[in-house]
Amino acid sequence: MDSILAILGNHVLIVYLLGWFVAQALKIPIHRIVEHEWDFSRFVGSGGMPSSHSSMVTAGAIAIGFTEGFGTPIFALAVAFAIIVMYDAAGVRRETGTQATVINQILKDVLINGKPISNEELKELVGHTPLEVACGSITGLVVAVVYFLIVF
Repeated sequence: MDSILAILGNHVLIVYLLGWFVAQALKIPIHRIVEHEWDFSRFVGSGGMPSSHSSMVTAGAIAIGFTEGFGTPIFALAVAFAIIVMYDAAGVRRETGTQATVINQILKDVLINGKPISNEELKELVGHTPLEVACGSITGLVVAVVYFLIVF
């Protein structure tokens, strides 16, 4: 029971999760503004504005800085982890989405023996633009600062 209470009282974990939650929630109204349609599946979808990966790791790194100190090795590790995640979100995962777009076009254009190669499209919205990553990071920073201003 003490372990469960310790997890529920872990401010760093709470801020990590809040960073993700706020970014995912923001995707719904931002999608509405850009695409002129409500899509509540954006709450659980990957890709889009802002990057929830970036928000989560930035919020967590800031939370570790507030709780353990900004000059500690664990804060440095959290920052390095955040940089790797954000680089991946804007690099490798973004390229995967671009490749999915091309493959989906091939599947639409090419027929084998009069039958489509596949009728299932690949997921194209996988990664993030640098702007989406930056906005996600700013979202995480704001979430962490607001949380620690309220809690402490």
